[in-house]
Amino acid sequence: MKNIQHIDSPALLVSPEKVKHNVHEMIRMVNGDVNRLRPHIKTHKTHEGIRLTMDAGIYKFKCATIAEAELLALNNVKDVLIAHQPTSQKLERIIQLIRNYPQTKFSILIDNVETANSISSALKKESLKLDVFVDINVGMNRTGILPGVQAVRLVDEIAKLPSLQFIGLHVYDGQHRQANFTEREDACFYAFQPVYGLIEMLKLSGHSCPTIVAGGTPTFSIHCKHADRECSPGTHIFWDHGYGTICQEQNFVPAVQVLTRVISIPDTNRICLDLGHKAIASENEISKRIYFPQHPDLKPVSQSEEHLVMETQGDHSFKVGDELIGIPYHICPTVALHESLYAVENDQVIGEWKVEARKRKINY
Repeated sequence: MKNIQHIDSPALLVSPEKVKHNVHEMIRMVNGDVNRLRPHIKTHKTHEGIRLTMDAGIYKFKCATIAEAELLALNNVKDVLIAHQPTSQKLERIIQLIRNYPQTKFSILIDNVETANSISSALKKESLKLDVFVDINVGMNRTGILPGVQAVRLVDEIAKLPSLQFIGLHVYDGQHRQANFTEREDACFYAFQPVYGLIEMLKLSGHSCPTIVAGGTPTFSIHCKHADRECSPGTHIFWDHGYGTICQEQNFVPAVQVLTRVISIPDTNRICLDLGHKAIASENEISKRIYFPQHPDLKPVSQSEEHLVMETQGDHSFKVGDELIGIPYHICPTVALHESLYAVENDQVIGEWKVEARKRKINY
């Protein structure tokens, strides 16, 4: 890379062309119907990622934090689902977003009657209304209500509240990460069946057929086959080695790489890189932090806040200052550790993408 010597490490390098490829591959997977896409921005958290996605015709997005929601609104996104059931403190901030970004329609998740009543009361005082997706638990067991009688009762109660409008079901199935696609597809299919039963129960209770927002990245290749739901992949935009290993049926390419340098050679078969916990996601076990395509035999043996020690296969020719380019196993939290990404085109750094929504707060 022509001017990489001027980039301090560790750093993230993003290829806008590969991002564009991944966005268009996502659209291809839903047969060109952008109305069926609601991509999550948790992976990139950038103005540029949003704009490249919007340039492809996508106008609905999903996010997890208030800062991500505001970043979307700052880019004049039409439709934003905050995939989070807000506490009273977060609701205050959402109200600020509604008032200050009237061009954007916001919606939230709810999974219980008490929260629905509380949110409706707070909105009523402000003379505001908010669209609601009921969060359905299909086995992730993290948030949501089971798809059954209690879910119908929740929708019934929401329908009575003056400040809330029930518009759909949010069905996240992030537990399905089987490397065998047939096994993942079967698991996704069976977990989703109660949702169909819930829809029929809702119809019998007088509710119109709801919008369904389903899945994340690993089940995108399954949900994309079903025209009755919106899909919410997120990692697709940058991709990583973890999903590249698990989801080999998806034709996304790694659009972000990690630049790191050798800072010490503590032994004849070990090198130390400037790639600690503060620079790359480290929630996985140590062998699943980063993959070096040009040095596939390098084996991580220890990591601390600023250092990553790699074991080599016998003698090596590495020197202090040598540059290595790797692909993260988990790109989403890796990006959140960096203030910016360096855009690369034709093997040259051409600019920076600020990771604006890594902040907890932008304006509101």
